[in-house]
Amino acid sequence: MSEEYEHDTITIVDEAGQELELEVLDTMEYKGKLYGAYLPMDMDENDPDYGMIILQITTGEDGETYFDDIEDDNELNDVYEHFMLVLYGDED
Repeated sequence: MSEEYEHDTITIVDEAGQELELEVLDTMEYKGKLYGAYLPMDMDENDPDYGMIILQITTGEDGETYFDDIEDDNELNDVYEHFMLVLYGDED
């Protein structure tokens, strides 16, 4: 029996105007902010740029959901470490 796995995905538009389809790995609230961890759907896993993408999720005054880059490297590293614990536990 074959079971097909359905991925939760989002599509975002980057700064260059290109659409990116991302698989949703998880979302979490951390230090009062909401973050999402994603993997690119249209990129080969062997591509050197392939990897987990972490974005801050906000809701604008217009009610729209926005996915923003995390500018602060310390914040990004902290959130990345928490996602790794949540997603993979004690695995290396």
